[in-house]
Amino acid sequence: MGFFDKILEKIGIKKKDEKEVGGEAKGGLKAKDDVAKKPGVGANAPARTVPQQAGVVKPAAMSEVDVVAKLEGLAKGKDLNWKVSIVDLLKLLDLDSSREAREELAKELNAPADVTGDSARLNVWLHKEVLRKIAANGGNIPADLLD
Repeated sequence: MGFFDKILEKIGIKKKDEKEVGGEAKGGLKAKDDVAKKPGVGANAPARTVPQQAGVVKPAAMSEVDVVAKLEGLAKGKDLNWKVSIVDLLKLLDLDSSREAREELAKELNAPADVTGDSARLNVWLHKEVLRKIAANGGNIPADLLD
């Protein structure tokens, strides 16, 4: 699991490419795998198929997570300014906020070379990029935090 995935997990957001419970990402079986793993199915046993369900309902579209409300709730009683500081945001989520961890996150998010050499610029870039990526993955982030 990548560093950004941990951020999404702490906020309560599934990545777009994760499948719903029962899908492969959650350890479920594909229909053909289900047949092969049933007892009594082997080279000498008659072939069995998994019945298809008529009218299978597709999962509902991912709803947005109110990230601000969630983070404000976590921030109550704490002196953390997560709206402008990547360090405070990571601390609020109980994640490693060390320089090394932020550099790892920067590599994962493909930080441009012009910001990686300057810690202050990198922190500003990381904060904005993390919020953008949270929004892209279903987090409801106000526009004023994305500018």
